[in-house]
Amino acid sequence: MGAQVVVSTGLVYGPSGKSMDVHRPADAPDAAPAVLLWHGRGPDERDVLAPVARAAAALGVVVLVPDWRPDAPDGGRTHLRESAAFVRQHVAEFGGDPGRIVLGGWSRGGKAAVGVAVRPAAFDGWRPYAVVGVAGAYGSAAPSTGTVPLDDLRRGGDLPSPVPVWLVHGTADPVVDAERSRELHTALLEQGWPASLDEVATDHAGVVMTEFSREHHRCLPSTAGHAVEAGSLTAAVLARAANGVTSSPNSP
Repeated sequence: MGAQVVVSTGLVYGPSGKSMDVHRPADAPDAAPAVLLWHGRGPDERDVLAPVARAAAALGVVVLVPDWRPDAPDGGRTHLRESAAFVRQHVAEFGGDPGRIVLGGWSRGGKAAVGVAVRPAAFDGWRPYAVVGVAGAYGSAAPSTGTVPLDDLRRGGDLPSPVPVWLVHGTADPVVDAERSRELHTALLEQGWPASLDEVATDHAGVVMTEFSREHHRCLPSTAGHAVEAGSLTAAVLARAANGVTSSPNSP
């Protein structure tokens, strides 16, 4: 059984005044590993990631989930940068370790997270402890950098120092085909980066323990077996990345 989780909601971060939720284990020691987790393309949808954030926090990780707006004129880059700056400056106040901040994201947020790993200059040279990309597509421009992560990775000799990259993708994803994560995984290994890929039998929403509701036009928490299994795997990957585990036992 996981640890009891405490959730702080609606914390304001950055000059833009966006909100952030913090999910943390109630009995965590000081300086627990931390994850900054970015949601997907829906504007201000931090609540969508609440189920997987709670599940990761139950495994001993402080998880910070900010709102951001991909529909902003700059694609949300300002919000993403502000959230990263806030977490780096304040994570210790929530029991997190400033030296162990994993950057993760789902869907468009996953592409944004990987973008920072391969082009850190866009985030003032910041190198997260590790990066987790969940159901992302990496062959188009990332909102965090404005450049294509796969192109940045393949540009050759001026690559930044590698950080571990963990990928998770549903094999039944109709929104972003799992081949997108396979392609990135292969490219990372070709460049000598530590990388793992977990594939799980679920769809785009299930991989974060949700299901898409046409009535509400957003993803809502799901108790379906495939979503619980997939979301639990994603939470475990976030925790393993944050704890410095070198590889996933389920990776090919």
